[in-house]
Amino acid sequence: MFERRYLVLEDGTYYEGYKLGSDDLSIGEIVFNTAMTGYQETISDPSYTGQIITFTYPLIGNYGINRDDFETLTPTLNGVVVKEASTHPSNFRKQKTLHEVLVQYNVPGISGVDTRSITRKIREHGVLKAGFTDNKEEIEQLAANLKTVELPRYEVTTVSTKTPYVSTGSDLSVVLLDFGKKQNIVRELNLRGCNVTVIPYDTTAEQILALSPDGVMLSNGPGDPDEVKVALDMINGILGKVPFFGICLGHQLFALSQGAKSFKMKFGHRGANHPVKDLRTGKVDITSQNHGYAIDKDSLADTDLEITHIALNDGTVEGLKHKKLPAFSVQYHPEARPGPSDSNYLFDEFLTMMKEFKEKEHTINA
Repeated sequence: MFERRYLVLEDGTYYEGYKLGSDDLSIGEIVFNTAMTGYQETISDPSYTGQIITFTYPLIGNYGINRDDFETLTPTLNGVVVKEASTHPSNFRKQKTLHEVLVQYNVPGISGVDTRSITRKIREHGVLKAGFTDNKEEIEQLAANLKTVELPRYEVTTVSTKTPYVSTGSDLSVVLLDFGKKQNIVRELNLRGCNVTVIPYDTTAEQILALSPDGVMLSNGPGDPDEVKVALDMINGILGKVPFFGICLGHQLFALSQGAKSFKMKFGHRGANHPVKDLRTGKVDITSQNHGYAIDKDSLADTDLEITHIALNDGTVEGLKHKKLPAFSVQYHPEARPGPSDSNYLFDEFLTMMKEFKEKEHTINA
């Protein structure tokens, strides 16, 4: 017989369902993800640090969890909410069930709830604080606590690597600033022959340039970009000296370093079905996204940045490039796990940029 569990929102709404995952209960900001597949990559994405994910697709866990598709070694989310959790997954790569993995990483969850109702509430009211309890008598007190509790901040400091390490390639050398990177960024670079050195988020420009990279990437990551201002001097210290590519949080930090501003979105973009238009070509890509902050379009007016991509659903900024220097960024995830691979070509553009810059430098110094 399934044991009861309750999901409580800060507005007093609660949902009755069944225990899933860990018995060590937690609170967090509740968000929703609209992807139909890729739940393993989603729960292991460090950008969800401290958040509770509601999956809008009704059946989660049907193809199990395997060793190879994690985006980080230790998931850092605070909860999972599903309509139905599969207890008997079927896939030749399956090694564990969703429940088993949530227990392993101490992540609580709930199944058997109306995820459509939760999603509609978030869309109407914006993201809310939420928590779990296994005792119905505690619902009222938990709702009251959620109104006043302060959620953790500066999440990047908890998910960034503490020591540099190398993922070996054979060609160009890329330094990847880890703000909470997805492992598939490294995979995509390695597939293209790049030697990737992953370094902590607070590494200085001088330390980066001492590695003599052919290019520098800023990864995705959790939280408010205004809380990672330590990176702004670093970005300005490398721009123009080496090609630059920023993804998600890296995109936001690139914009902030040039004088733009960010804002918190009502409920963010999280899923694998977001249409983005390339303003340079008119082409529309279906993209994978996960962000709760965006760049204020009006704040770009007096900067050296040009908008290259926009979200077709709401018109928000999805891509930027520097007008004078070899540097660009996108708000979405071209590494594409979970989600479509429409935007993988951006890694190829980065490689082309590095090769052309290297050729130009060689010509100048010849």
